[in-house]
Amino acid sequence: MSRVIATFLFTGYLKPASGTWGSLFALPLIWALHQLGGPLAIAVGAVVLFAAGLWATQQMTAELGIEDPSEIVIDEVVGQALAILPVSIGAMGVGVDVLKLWPGWVAGFLLFRLFDIWKPWLVGWADRRGDPLGVMLDDVIAGVFAGIGVLILAVLSHLIILV
Repeated sequence: MSRVIATFLFTGYLKPASGTWGSLFALPLIWALHQLGGPLAIAVGAVVLFAAGLWATQQMTAELGIEDPSEIVIDEVVGQALAILPVSIGAMGVGVDVLKLWPGWVAGFLLFRLFDIWKPWLVGWADRRGDPLGVMLDDVIAGVFAGIGVLILAVLSHLIILV
């Protein structure tokens, strides 16, 4: 069961760029959570997935003897949910279908991948921990950074529209 969770239903075995595949396959789940309960469902889902992912990562890293196997992508799923959370909040706030805010989905996906690969500042600090918590936490922080980026881009785009 830990392998199913850690690899997000085995999507972590897709190559190349398993983290990108994990992030991509997270999007339908995030959409479904939004449909079920809006931003609250996405936030609760991220917390539940973080807890399950931490457990699964502990199991899988111990089993394989590798600090951060590339197959583990549940961390990308959590980070991607946090990156898209502002889009869900915005859609609910203005009462539109969340898919109509597709530029936010694209920005959230790309910014999350950028921060996850680049690993600036706190993302890199978490990644260097070398333990299962670090595996999960670097993507949480990358997701928060991406979510902030999505908010900034949304404000800028609305300012441009108003001008």
